[in-house]
Amino acid sequence: MTPRVKRALHLIPAAAALVAAMAAAPTTAQAAASPYERGPDPTEQTITAERGPFQVATATVPANSASGFNRGTIYYPTDTSQGTFGAVAIIPGFIEPESTMSWYGPRLASQGFVVFTLEPFSVLNFPDDRANQLLAALDYLTGSSSVRSRVDASRLAVMGHSMGGGGTLRAAEMRPSLQAAIPLAPWHLHGDWRNVRVPTMIQAADNDFIAGVGNHAQPFYQNLTNAPEKAYLLFENYGHMSWISANTPIAKYSIAWLKRYVDDDTRYSKFLCPAPGAPSSTFQEYRHTCPD
Repeated sequence: MTPRVKRALHLIPAAAALVAAMAAAPTTAQAAASPYERGPDPTEQTITAERGPFQVATATVPANSASGFNRGTIYYPTDTSQGTFGAVAIIPGFIEPESTMSWYGPRLASQGFVVFTLEPFSVLNFPDDRANQLLAALDYLTGSSSVRSRVDASRLAVMGHSMGGGGTLRAAEMRPSLQAAIPLAPWHLHGDWRNVRVPTMIQAADNDFIAGVGNHAQPFYQNLTNAPEKAYLLFENYGHMSWISANTPIAKYSIAWLKRYVDDDTRYSKFLCPAPGAPSSTFQEYRHTCPD
C-alpha cells in the first residue's frame, strides 16, 4: 500500500466525524428563526411572570414635549446588547387617566419592548382623537424621544382600552405599516374595519355592559376581513374594567401577540395556536386564524 493511500485511509474517520458534527449542529435559522427574537426561549412560567428577563427603566415625557399627544411615560429595557426593540403605544379609555394603563409598562417592557403609556389630552376624547394621539406618540418615540436609539421604527404596535381600544382599531386602519394592534374591550360607533391590514387581537369581556361584545368586539372581529391575522378573546367572568389593573391572562396573550407579530418570534406561537379550549375558566370564546 502506497503512503498516499495510507494517508487517505487515515483521513476517513476524521472526515466522517466532521460530517456528523455538521449534521448535528443547529443551523443559524434553527438558532434564531427571527433576527428580532429577544430574550430566552419562553415558557408558561416566563410569559406569566410579573416581570420578564429584562431590567426596565422609565422616562417621563412631560406635556408639550411634541405635538399630537399630551404626555406620558416610557418604559424600556436597559439592555443594549441585543440591538433595538419593537415599541408599543398604549392609551386608556373614556374618563380614564394614564395610571390605569401603567401596569402594562413594566410588564411588557421587561419582556423586551419599549412601551409608551399615554395621558390623553382629555379623558373625554373620542376614539379617533385617541388614534391620532397613539400615532403621534409612536412618531415621537422613533423620531425625537430620549430612547429613540433603542427603538426599531419598523416594528411598532398600538394598544388601548375602551375608547382607546376603538382608537387602536382606527390607528391600525390609518397606518397599515404597524406590526400589531391589541384593542382591549374596544368601543367605537364605527363597525366596518375591512381596511385594517394589521395583525389584530381583540380582547373582550363576557360581562361588559359598556362596550357590549354583541355591538362592539364581536362584529369588529368579524369585519377584520383583510387583517393578515386576527384573534378574538372573550374572557370568562370579566367586566369592562378588567383591563385597568394587573391581570395575568391579559398580559400573557398580549405579550404572545406582540412577540409573534412585532418580533416575528415564532417561539410564542405555541401560546396562540392551537387556540386554547373554550369555554373554560379563562375563556368563554377564543377565535384565531392560527397560521402556524
